[in-house]
Amino acid sequence: MTTPQVRPVPPALVGCSHGTDDLAGRSAVRSVVESVRQARPHLDVREAFVDVQTPEVGDVVAGALAAAPEAVVVPLLLSVGFHTSVDIAEAVARPGAVAAAPLGPDERLVDVLVDRLEAVGLRREDHVVLAAAGSSVAAAAEAVQVVRAALARRLGRPVAVAYGAGARPRVPDAVEAAREGLVPGGRVVVASYLLAPGYFLDRLLEAGADVVTAPLAPDPRLTAIVLDRYDAARAELATRAVGTDDQGRSVGGPEGGAGAGAEDAPDADPVLVPAGDLAVVAGVRRGVTGVLAPALALAAVALGVAALGGRSGGRPGARPGARPVGGPRP
Repeated sequence: MTTPQVRPVPPALVGCSHGTDDLAGRSAVRSVVESVRQARPHLDVREAFVDVQTPEVGDVVAGALAAAPEAVVVPLLLSVGFHTSVDIAEAVARPGAVAAAPLGPDERLVDVLVDRLEAVGLRREDHVVLAAAGSSVAAAAEAVQVVRAALARRLGRPVAVAYGAGARPRVPDAVEAAREGLVPGGRVVVASYLLAPGYFLDRLLEAGADVVTAPLAPDPRLTAIVLDRYDAARAELATRAVGTDDQGRSVGGPEGGAGAGAEDAPDADPVLVPAGDLAVVAGVRRGVTGVLAPALALAAVALGVAALGGRSGGRPGARPGARPVGGPRP
């Protein structure tokens, strides 16, 4: 009589976004989390936030670990920054928890940006400004520049970059500079490098551009990116579970799981991982987010430009909404 095999419980997936008071923004982010649940119905998928909304990411991670041995936090954020290096890092600084890389940079996000620009009828004479939320963390601005360069290649034209906060140039200044060089019939078009409506989209709509594209969510490509980040982090957890000693023999991982020893880990400098003509930028704490290497390697593969093709089907129009309490954090 054969003994039935017990299937191991996969790590919980905690999708962690910034949080907003904007109802359209909440719906857009929730659509990403729901699409992940539908794509992987066997996973314990939970939603968490770093600001404005609850439950907070630390509480969600604690609850997930009470139900399963491991949890992976996937930042529903477009780059590294304050929230990945502080809020999320603190949330996973416990046994069994790990943070994945953020959603961007990723060539699929560039695909979505191109679709959004096609949806508003981008013209040859238009000037494009890629607008991101912004961060005081230098690696975040570097990541946005990676996306800007990729978008410029896709469009075959220069693309300026601007930020809502934390970095410069700010969006109104970039819009004004772009308008100075317009030819007759040209428009200043802001490409929203934002996940969802909310505070920063409101700032873009106030910046004086002729057209502001819709944010990235909802879009099925975001689901694929989230699951890729989760899978890379899960692979890192499995690697930690079984290591080798100095003689090459297999041994168990750190006592207590993936987060053990995180407080003793050195700080990592921002790293740039080449991927063809693109790169992944990260600046996170080694040990707290030990998934860094495999997650960024996976993201680097996703950033390859050779396989790109012109896709269409974006959603038109950005819609304004209410502002989140307290505005942006650095």
